[in-house]
Amino acid sequence: MATAAQHLNTNPEHPVGRIGPNAIIRVAEALRNILGEEAATRVFSAAGLAPYLSTPPEEMVEEGAVSALHETLFAELGAEEAKRISWSAGLLTGDYLLANRIPPAAQRVLRVLPPAAASRILLKAIGSHSWTFSGTGTFTYEAAHPVEVSIANCPICRRIEATQPVCDFYAGTFERIFRALVSRRAEVREVACQATGAPACRFEIRWR
Repeated sequence: MATAAQHLNTNPEHPVGRIGPNAIIRVAEALRNILGEEAATRVFSAAGLAPYLSTPPEEMVEEGAVSALHETLFAELGAEEAKRISWSAGLLTGDYLLANRIPPAAQRVLRVLPPAAASRILLKAIGSHSWTFSGTGTFTYEAAHPVEVSIANCPICRRIEATQPVCDFYAGTFERIFRALVSRRAEVREVACQATGAPACRFEIRWR
């Protein structure tokens, strides 16, 4: 069983506490797609991030902005609608990564490997870039079946208190990538969440 951990500060070129802009851009896209421009404006304005709607960020953003946006999603929309938006934003992020960040040659190799082997390679790659989505959080994984992925000090739910897991953004992203590259039957479920009092946000990835 393989285990790996990555921290943002393992990459000295990026300041601690910054996250890739997809965590904001794709939420805006999901809001517009599902609820319309008015809802997107309301949420982003309440989070203090309205300028990002007209000028999307092109570089890493402060992780506090990501935390504020996801907190505001739940405050403005309620849990079920916020989770739907967050999941959709995760799927859109997965689409972006497949189109722009994972080389086509690597994708072709992963798709012809047995799922267990493809999963190990993909998890290693995700771990090496975890600073781009977990910020000052700590990303770990166990490459078994089911795969277990964990993010401690999770920036998505850092300001949220809930009775159910709320990190659908990560779950959607992982599921989109694993279905494309490991198994079309891959399913991701968040089984523990810091928003409910757990020590870390933990996801299980299964395929049949």
